[in-house]
Amino acid sequence: MKLSEKTFKILQNFTSINMSLSFKEGRKVRTISPMQNVYAEAEIEEYIPKDFAVYDLPQFLNTVSLYKDPDIDVSEDNYASIREGKNQRSKYFFSDPSVIIKPPEKEMQLPSKDVCFILEEAQLQKILKSSAILGLPDLSAVGEAGVTKLVVSDRKNDTSNEFAIVVGQTDKEFCFNFKIENIKLIPGSYQVVISEKKLARFYNERYNITYFLALEPDSTYG
Repeated sequence: MKLSEKTFKILQNFTSINMSLSFKEGRKVRTISPMQNVYAEAEIEEYIPKDFAVYDLPQFLNTVSLYKDPDIDVSEDNYASIREGKNQRSKYFFSDPSVIIKPPEKEMQLPSKDVCFILEEAQLQKILKSSAILGLPDLSAVGEAGVTKLVVSDRKNDTSNEFAIVVGQTDKEFCFNFKIENIKLIPGSYQVVISEKKLARFYNERYNITYFLALEPDSTYG
């Protein structure tokens, strides 16, 4: 098994959500944060030939990156062999799957589709950059005065600085709140759908990756 550059980037992104990963046979990889408020799944090019678990995914990826064109053999019961040619090989042992926080087996679905908009890559970059520059921990999707805008702020501070960007039009009123620390999206553009039931879906077509993010409890709709 060889990992494409795209799949490698997806797995690197997954390390920001959960340091461990349970691989399942097939072409889908899935992860969930320890707090179970961020979930991600992606359809990848490679076929994973068996179930196995990796406790330290960053270390595993760093081991793979030691090689220019590695082949990963997971046919052994307890470990993966990472090879390049006949003279280089690493042995990387699998983890006990029971010690890894895994996503639920049931496929994740939105309970309703109440607000939709496109989040362009440049807009996402500005949101994350403004949060870092201004030290702001919160992101809100706000519907008012006919537009949908994303607002970066500190909602606990009445005199907070803020950054806002319009991402669409709407005839609804809402305020869906996220923590910036949970915006662990791979760089790119996203189709965003938010449910009033306090769950949001972000889909990136380029990487065929979907994230589900839990909203903060004080989010409002209507």
